[in-house]
Amino acid sequence: MSEHTSTPAPYSVTVDVGGRPLILETGKIAKQANGAITARYGDTVVLTTACMNSTPNDRDFLPLTVDYKENTYSAGKIPGGFFKREGRPSEKEVLTSRLIDRPMRPLFPEAWRNETQIVSMVLSADSANDPDVIAVTSASAAAFCSDLPFETPIAAVRAGHVNGQLVINPTVAEQKTSTINIVIAASEEGIVMGESGALEVSEETVVEALEFGHAAVKKIIAAIRDLIVQI
Repeated sequence: MSEHTSTPAPYSVTVDVGGRPLILETGKIAKQANGAITARYGDTVVLTTACMNSTPNDRDFLPLTVDYKENTYSAGKIPGGFFKREGRPSEKEVLTSRLIDRPMRPLFPEAWRNETQIVSMVLSADSANDPDVIAVTSASAAAFCSDLPFETPIAAVRAGHVNGQLVINPTVAEQKTSTINIVIAASEEGIVMGESGALEVSEETVVEALEFGHAAVKKIIAAIRDLIVQI
């Protein structure tokens, strides 16, 4: 993979995910990062940057830091009351950071020792599209489109079961009535991570949901590969 830490012009790809367009763009924002992706899904927009130290350290583990930020300004709100600023990370931010970390960490080379940081910031949040799975996809795309040694792109979707039908990335309202809530992070070859909850559904339905979600993930990864061809 050729080095492309800075891009001369914005590049973007669009892929249909669950009946709505997912737009991935690079080369316009955060050009000083090793890789940066702006992902738009509906009116939810997530900016993810991937950066690394150019020299390795002497630690005996992968020094990867993942930080997901969901500030209130993204929903058009400003903190009120005594505290006028954002406080410590919320439970949702901590869990989403782990959601990004778990499928990506094993895909870095075992001997990789350079300090690596992946930061996802929600720039805009609508009331329908949850930014957590979008952040996982944009984090993978940012690392894959950079000069980091991340050579197996992944993507993530949420599979739901609404009114007897499998749905990819159900809206926030649909999630309340869905009998399945499975976050699927996968590569082209197979599922890397699954995080789920369900209400007494059959094993066959769960397997169908996993296969349904993996098929959607493959479409997103194909778009990520199309994006890197443009760069």
